[in-house]
Amino acid sequence: MKKPTAIVLGGYGINSETETIFALNAAGCDARYVHTRDLLDDPKILDKTQILVFPGGFSHGDHTGSGKALSNLIQNNLGDEVLKFVQRDTLTLGICNGFQVLVALGLVPALEKKYGERQAGLLKNKTNRFVCRYVHLKMVSQKCVWTRGIEKLYLPMSHGEGNFYLPDTQLDALEKNDQIVFQYIDAHGVLANGKFPANPNGAARDIAGICDPSGRILGLMPHPERGLFSTNLPEFGKMKELARRENFEVPEETTNRKVFENAAAYFA
Repeated sequence: MKKPTAIVLGGYGINSETETIFALNAAGCDARYVHTRDLLDDPKILDKTQILVFPGGFSHGDHTGSGKALSNLIQNNLGDEVLKFVQRDTLTLGICNGFQVLVALGLVPALEKKYGERQAGLLKNKTNRFVCRYVHLKMVSQKCVWTRGIEKLYLPMSHGEGNFYLPDTQLDALEKNDQIVFQYIDAHGVLANGKFPANPNGAARDIAGICDPSGRILGLMPHPERGLFSTNLPEFGKMKELARRENFEVPEETTNRKVFENAAAYFA
């Protein structure tokens, strides 16, 4: 069976491309690195691609705001090509800084299918500081292609601007359209209700990730690609010792891999 093709953008301060490529290839994709400059020089690369990923990092150093410089670069040079790409039967993913780029490009939430029009914001964390920790997520949407079969995730986040914002009327529309994909919860599975640290940034309605109306474009702040193995977990040492005492094995992989496996399965 032919593997679905994926490109993961890099360059200009992006720093999570290696983990993202690994995750996609481990899931059964044919993923490769493409420098943003190379895509600008040859937009036809998108014509041969099924999955486009904007990975995490600090594109352009976030000097003009997270994701703004990169989104402007893409919008001014590739805007039409990217819109044509997402209108095909393709998948698009934005993680952390990549989510910020998707929002700035107007690819999510794209309420009323207004693609290319910025509608939402990812504001500074309410703590007014950079936060790096593991968080719990509850999957909410039945629409999103990337999250089928997922109930909860436990994964790392690392950002200073993840406070998702929309006016209440648009938040209501997002909820009604089944476009809220992930919400922050605490370790017991209870909705964070805006409380730190379960909700690390103060995002409205505890939103950690959203999708477009088609369910094929996903943006989320936490990093599934950075928590693929149990050895990545902060509690791994405790888990390993408990497993030794009670004679069971710690699973090698985490459920975070399912995000990328769903992408590969979509084209199977």
